[in-house]
Amino acid sequence: MENRELDPRFMYAQRLDAKDDLAAFRNAFLFAEPDLIYMDGNSLGRLPRRVIHRVQKAVELGWGRDLIRGWNTDWYEAPIRVGEKIAQLVGASPQQVTVSDSTSVNLFKLVMAALAMRQERNVIVTDDLNFPSDLYVLQGCIRMLGEHHCLHLVRSADGITIDQQTLLESIDERTALVTLSHVTFKSGFLHDAASVTERAHQAGALVLWDLSHSVGVVPVELDHWGADLAVGCTYKYLNGGPGAPAFLYVRHDLQDKAPSPIWGWFGHRTPFAFDLDYDPPTAITRFLVGTPPILSLLAMEAALEPLLKAGITRVHEKAKRLTSYLVDLTDVVLSPLGFELGSPRDPAKRGAHVSLRHENAYQINRALIEEMSVLPDFREPDNIRLGLSPLYTSYTDIWIAIDHIRQVVVEKRFERYSNKRLPVS
Repeated sequence: MENRELDPRFMYAQRLDAKDDLAAFRNAFLFAEPDLIYMDGNSLGRLPRRVIHRVQKAVELGWGRDLIRGWNTDWYEAPIRVGEKIAQLVGASPQQVTVSDSTSVNLFKLVMAALAMRQERNVIVTDDLNFPSDLYVLQGCIRMLGEHHCLHLVRSADGITIDQQTLLESIDERTALVTLSHVTFKSGFLHDAASVTERAHQAGALVLWDLSHSVGVVPVELDHWGADLAVGCTYKYLNGGPGAPAFLYVRHDLQDKAPSPIWGWFGHRTPFAFDLDYDPPTAITRFLVGTPPILSLLAMEAALEPLLKAGITRVHEKAKRLTSYLVDLTDVVLSPLGFELGSPRDPAKRGAHVSLRHENAYQINRALIEEMSVLPDFREPDNIRLGLSPLYTSYTDIWIAIDHIRQVVVEKRFERYSNKRLPVS
């Protein structure tokens, strides 16, 4: 928009930024393209500046100078050490979180462990807003176990939320495991984890939470909820970098009962004794498998520092303000252009990303990326997802993004782009 600085809504966004108590954390991140409006922090977080130095040090001194001696400096304990830092963000007391493998692999390990602990039951409860990879893992586990289990998929009536009562009523004496995404990947719907966990335990079932879209932006209280198991991604709001290893949580009293289905040497009681028979410890480390990816772990450890300093309470409060501001702008600016809100309207029932639905969403998304220096993402069938990472997303960013979306539609720029999907959206 020409004369943007004179637009009262733009000036209002700038006033909100001036009052933002987390604004200084924006300087902790690299902005290689200063004019890029990045709206995909819920998929891949920006690079924290301190990671650059930490990785350079790990490569030049740890790997380059120390070589294998690095294992006895800060490498060997890294999965647990970094896990303890993540534990502060998920409400877990010490020795319950470790970093290992990918989210899907960790989910597989914990699903198989849970079903082994509830062999007398045969139902797994989840919902159709869950991340598809989680559903694939569940389907694979069921097949691997001889089709003795069945998947109960609670359906969303609106494609945005899950009815709480319907979900709770689906959990009964046949349920072995309830596993859900705490914040759903498409709409950002936030489950009432405490109530779901309480109901599952009343029925004698175990609960496994996928925290991938909530950790680092929404308060998570695994110990307070009484959660049994959890997994989570580290390259979204934790800013751990592309493909960074995931984390898993196993409650203290289950660690000697939950059998890991993958037996590897880092999950042995004494890995460097090189015993020929597997002997797992009664500790969270039994869920480690092979040699950990040290460079990624050390990068992630440095990436966590700004978030730990800011504190999850302040981050969440800003997330609610940012998403509410975006929803308000959508109502005023974009609804007349055919957009519908694809996320819960109540900030208490959503995470930190907002989906906007439009019949030409894919083409609009392409135009934003190619012409407008706005980088969101697209989720089928008609969702433009805007991920707002409170440590570096500003109110002004949101205003510009919404104004550029308006411009793409009003000027029909989206019509220049094919509706044929690219491999990655």
